[in-house]
Amino acid sequence: MTFSATKPDDATASQQETSAQPSATPPRIVVLGTGGTISCTHDSSGALVPTLSTQQLVDPVVQRFEGNVIVEARDISQLDSSSITFDDYDTINAAIKEVLSDPEVTGVVVTHGTDSMEESAIAADIVHNDSRPVIFTGAQRPADHPEADGPGNLFESIVIATDNSARDIGVLIVFGHAVIPARGAVKWHTSDPLAFATNAPDEPPRPRPLPKVTFAGHRVDIIPAYPGADATLLNAAIDAGTEGLVIEGMGAGNVGDALATAITSALKQGIPIVMASRVPRGNVNPLYGGDGGGLTLSRQGVIGAGCVHAGQARIILAAAIDAEVHPQTLFDV
Repeated sequence: MTFSATKPDDATASQQETSAQPSATPPRIVVLGTGGTISCTHDSSGALVPTLSTQQLVDPVVQRFEGNVIVEARDISQLDSSSITFDDYDTINAAIKEVLSDPEVTGVVVTHGTDSMEESAIAADIVHNDSRPVIFTGAQRPADHPEADGPGNLFESIVIATDNSARDIGVLIVFGHAVIPARGAVKWHTSDPLAFATNAPDEPPRPRPLPKVTFAGHRVDIIPAYPGADATLLNAAIDAGTEGLVIEGMGAGNVGDALATAITSALKQGIPIVMASRVPRGNVNPLYGGDGGGLTLSRQGVIGAGCVHAGQARIILAAAIDAEVHPQTLFDV
């Protein structure tokens, strides 16, 4: 389900904050902080560095709920999300699971950098088997910017996390007044406050969550396809010990002949390969013949990524490898 992006006016926001009457048991939301721009301020040299704790992010926002929502803050890390690794996905997932072990918790919000939010969100979605909402959010502008967007995104994330309509639909990204399911989400702009879009249908299919996934210790690589691409990068990944490959193909999922030859060789070595597309919109669709055509590669065993782009496809493939399930079951749903 994708909710349309709307910007509430001041009256609507005020009504959200004041219209609900305190109940005997207010919703309880736990905010997990991992760093990112939402927690950054400028240092003396003008560089952005994470300085704010999760509690400091929550304090000004929770006042807007006037006691109608209980918000608890917990720090996980202080990372630039471009530095996040497979180990960090395990840490975030473990923290979410621990929070949801408390039946009194209504939902979880994870503050996160935008550079790799789509990957962390899908890593959480793969194992999220609880009806309660898990929401990722962050900011495009730092906390000391005169028009910081972090507080608004965090406020709206908490609102959505208390809403019954956000239950039973998997992990969400709430950002720039948009509510987007994790599967198919992509950062589409480097600086616009509406940072994320989706390549998924309105109600993206979601596979049954895996009972347990450990990402740490695995290696999956992304190989870009472009005119004239040869086997160099793919072979380097194999030499480095890759367990699976995502090809960022051209068009609906096509590559040149030289790269196709290398893909065929890798498949014969038992390396699972997923074909994504570098095109912003549309699904991978095996149509073309020839050595590097999508239909030819599909018939050889290359798996189509569907609506997800290469970054998320890498996470899904790694999860399939760890869980020892056929990757197709996590893409073709």
